[in-house]
Amino acid sequence: MRMRNTFLMALCCSALPWLIGCGGAHDSTEKYYLVATNIKIPYWQSVRAGLLREAGRMGVKAEMVGPDAFDPKAEHDAFQEVLGQKIKPSGILVSAADPAIMQPDIDAAIAKGIPVVTVDADAPASKRLTFIGTDNYKAGIMGAQLAVKQLQGKGNVVIFTMPEQTNLKDRMHGYQDGFEPHLGIKVVETIDIKGDPRIAFDHTQELVDKKIIDKIDGFVCLEAVACPEVVDVLDRNKVGNKVVVAMDTDPRTLDAIKRGRVAGAIAQKPFTMGFVGVATLDVMHHNPPTPLDKVWADDPLAPVPAFIGTGQVLVDKSNVDAFLAETSQQGQ
Repeated sequence: MRMRNTFLMALCCSALPWLIGCGGAHDSTEKYYLVATNIKIPYWQSVRAGLLREAGRMGVKAEMVGPDAFDPKAEHDAFQEVLGQKIKPSGILVSAADPAIMQPDIDAAIAKGIPVVTVDADAPASKRLTFIGTDNYKAGIMGAQLAVKQLQGKGNVVIFTMPEQTNLKDRMHGYQDGFEPHLGIKVVETIDIKGDPRIAFDHTQELVDKKIIDKIDGFVCLEAVACPEVVDVLDRNKVGNKVVVAMDTDPRTLDAIKRGRVAGAIAQKPFTMGFVGVATLDVMHHNPPTPLDKVWADDPLAPVPAFIGTGQVLVDKSNVDAFLAETSQQGQ
């Protein structure tokens, strides 16, 4: 508990210098929302765990809402439902599946005096107050370094992504820069999975059926749901000697790392995103920057940070057991 309180004080006094103190007295109507897509997958359940852990400590209400599938339009609808609550939300965290769709929603909430912070996937052109999440370019560099090592500097690679998301664009940029010095590595195909793991499964199976799989040396997944499907296809068809680099720590991904089927995964810290996210909103609710609707990211003297990094780490066979033990102990 002391470490958490120390963090919050640091957040108030250094990251957010316009505050008199951290947060404030809470009342019975105070409630914070997290809006996302694909909310049933383990990644978002971990974000929710962090959200509820800190909300419980502060004595406030919190809820995660959004569609079970990757559906940017449904995320917009969920955000609008939050805005339409009889009791005005104290603050909103949102992961912008499609920044173009979510920007007007974010700006509308800010106009109503509701603090909005993006988490996991940013909407940088909006008036959101800050972004909390992974340095996705560094995550891409980290993944590229692992892929280069495993491929020994040469090979044909297939990448699975969702190109409209800003976080995945940044990861792709990291991979591109990481691969650039290694002329023997070629990205032969980039697949938009549209948030649907079946697309990753079906496309990998198609590579097997058309016997193209023999010309593919590696698979890279820039999000959580594709690589477990890729591994499933490779296992079903007894295809070996393929390098697979994953993103995030889906239980099936971790199992595949333990089996040596996945070389490693770039793990984000979703629990931390939820935990820090609601704490940040609480501070902004009780002590909002003035004016709230200013684009603070463009202000060289901004009292709010444009980005709060939660970190990223490589999970491979050398540390997967320790990673599982630690996350189990934390109740994630």
